[in-house]
Amino acid sequence: MLSLTANYDESWKESLTEYFDSFLAFFFAEIYQQIDWTKTPQSLDKELQQITASSDTEKCIADKLYQVWLLNEQEVWILIHIEIQSQYDASFSQRMYIYNYRAFDLYHKPVVSLAILGDERTNWRPNHFRYGFAGSEVTIKFLIAKLLDYESRWAELESSLNPFAMIVMAHLKTKATTGNAEQREFWKWSLIRGLYDRGLTREKIIKLFQIIDRMMTLPNPLQQSLDVKIQQFEEERTMPLLSNMELRGMERGKEIGKEIGKEIGALQNARDYIKAVLRVRLGEIPLEIETYLMQISDLSVLDKLLIFAATTNSFEDFKQSIG
Repeated sequence: MLSLTANYDESWKESLTEYFDSFLAFFFAEIYQQIDWTKTPQSLDKELQQITASSDTEKCIADKLYQVWLLNEQEVWILIHIEIQSQYDASFSQRMYIYNYRAFDLYHKPVVSLAILGDERTNWRPNHFRYGFAGSEVTIKFLIAKLLDYESRWAELESSLNPFAMIVMAHLKTKATTGNAEQREFWKWSLIRGLYDRGLTREKIIKLFQIIDRMMTLPNPLQQSLDVKIQQFEEERTMPLLSNMELRGMERGKEIGKEIGKEIGALQNARDYIKAVLRVRLGEIPLEIETYLMQISDLSVLDKLLIFAATTNSFEDFKQSIG
């Protein structure tokens, strides 16, 4: 059978960036309830890089680090690791310990370590690391969520409005269809249709579609077949999902940030895709919008504007979104 690749890492990192609060509410509700959500959590990417930069291991590192404030006004750092490997990893618990103590040592902040285990070993559930001698001992305990456990809770996932219910479903079906492209196409199509059944807004549908689309990679013929199904499906809906131009535009938008060393070409490509989506959806683009796009030299800003272009209902709304 054909072995299919999958893009777990980027999909999970994007999910954590987009839905951090939903992540905690879904997997670690007790922690979620103790956080003061009136204070915006801060993503600490630079600090995470410093913590992991000198690692002696070549394995996966912690994926996200956030600064939050609890209801008792205590500042806490939350260190999140996503482990996708399917094989037993004897050094996993040690890595969790290393990154925890490095974070504390460098910044002297209390650190809570969390792990999502997306592997296929039912009995592999590491949740602590300990070493010691002659009465001297060091121990760390960390919280885990095992994605395999949700296979028996499929009906619960289908009825949940938390975005991580869909992300877990996509992860499980991506794993289950590693050697079967046709089955993966079937489940990818099923999950995409399910986005509408949840009554989500079009913008939320688009964001979750991007995550599912990126994770559940397909051979080109099957992806093209899926695009046709989506096009036929959207013709039957009063609120369309995504046209082929938008689908490819959103896909291209996420590739923009990877074009390191080709920034000038990447910027122009980004502007072109935004304008292409606007023309398909709204018609001829006003000169002031084209002029504004030419002045933007930040790929991350253009990436956000691509989403606005795919969701806006008029040029006036688009102008308001770009301020």
